[in-house]
Amino acid sequence: MSPKAKKTSPADRAEAILRDIALDYPEAYEEFPWGERAIKVRGKIFTFVNRTKEGGSSVTVKLPESSKEALLLPFTEPTHYGMGKYGWVTCRFAANEEPPIDLLEDWIDESFRAVAPKKLVAALDDEEPTPALKKKATKKKPTKKATPKKKPATKKKTVTKKPAAKKKPTRRKKP
Repeated sequence: MSPKAKKTSPADRAEAILRDIALDYPEAYEEFPWGERAIKVRGKIFTFVNRTKEGGSSVTVKLPESSKEALLLPFTEPTHYGMGKYGWVTCRFAANEEPPIDLLEDWIDESFRAVAPKKLVAALDDEEPTPALKKKATKKKPTKKATPKKKPATKKKTVTKKPAAKKKPTRRKKP
């Protein structure tokens, strides 16, 4: 081993592998809002891949289909800040713990498919968009609506308000 070579931890390797997996999706890119690595597609986050303060790794994904099953695992929890109720799940691993890369890869895929536009997901699957998507993509020519016949203008009646009746002052009784 050369003096410059660094020994990498399981967390380092997992972070690099999961980052590469996420960035392999079409139009995926990373940004660093709040100091965390967020992988996005067309402006929407579909995964966070980060290191924890303790030196471990953390992965956050949106799992609309499998979040309930995922939350049964000991290394998962609902994502904080109220995101858990929308299917976001956070996985945390110790620095010396080897994360289940295959499972996390499946979850990153589910998260991408949940967040990415349907056309992009269809292109990922090498499928033609469904007819519903084709309808949205094509612009319809505006149809002429029948204009209602105009009624002849009528004079508006003016309503005059009567002044409020004056109240008579009440007299106090002397004690």
